[in-house]
Amino acid sequence: MKLSDITMPAEEFTHYHAQYLSHRVTLSGVDADAFAKSLSTARVQLNPHQVDAALFALEPPVPRGAILADEVGLGKTIEASLVIAQRWAERRRRILLIVPASLRKQWTQELSEKFGLDTLILESKTFKELKKAGVKQPFEANNKVVVTSYEFAAIREADLVAVDWDLVIFDEAHRLRNVYKQGASKRAKALQRALKDRFKLLLTATPLQN
Repeated sequence: MKLSDITMPAEEFTHYHAQYLSHRVTLSGVDADAFAKSLSTARVQLNPHQVDAALFALEPPVPRGAILADEVGLGKTIEASLVIAQRWAERRRRILLIVPASLRKQWTQELSEKFGLDTLILESKTFKELKKAGVKQPFEANNKVVVTSYEFAAIREADLVAVDWDLVIFDEAHRLRNVYKQGASKRAKALQRALKDRFKLLLTATPLQN
C-alpha cells in the first residue's frame, strides 16, 4: 500500500493514521528515521495529503526545488514546516524563509508552537543590532530558521549570496511571477540572482502559467 492509496476524508484521519503514515514514510526511505521523527514530534494533526506533499517537496522531479500550490486552507504552511523539520533533523540548518512582512510573526509562531523550532526575524533594525554586536553575517543565524520579508531580502542581495543555504522557502511565491521577463520587478530579479543555485520551495495558492 502506498501513501497515495489513502483516500479517507480528512475529518476521519486520527492519531492512529498519523502513526501508520509515519511507519510508511520510514519504509519509503526518505532519510527515513529523521522524517518519521519529524512527523511523530509535530504538535499538529496531519492529513495524508500534507505528508504526501512534504515527501514530494523533499524528492522533487526537478532537483532545484518544487512548487506547492494547494488551495487556501489546505495546509501549505504545515507541508513546508514538515520539509523544514526534516532538513533540521538532517542537520542541514541554513534555512531561509522569505515571506510577506505581515506574515513573519505567524510563521515564527507556527514553527515554534507546532514544531519546536527557533526562528530569527531579520529586518533592518535586527540586522544593524547584530552587526553592531560584532556578528559578521547576521543571515547565518546559529541554529535558527531565518525569517525575513521580500523587501528586506531583496536589498540584502549580497548577504544572501554569501550564505550556502540548505533550503529557501518563498511564501506567496506568485510575487516572483515573470521573473525571467524583461519587465519583472527589481525585487524579484534581485532574489532570483541571489538564490538561483539554491534549493527552493515555492508556496502559492495563485494559479501560475509562467
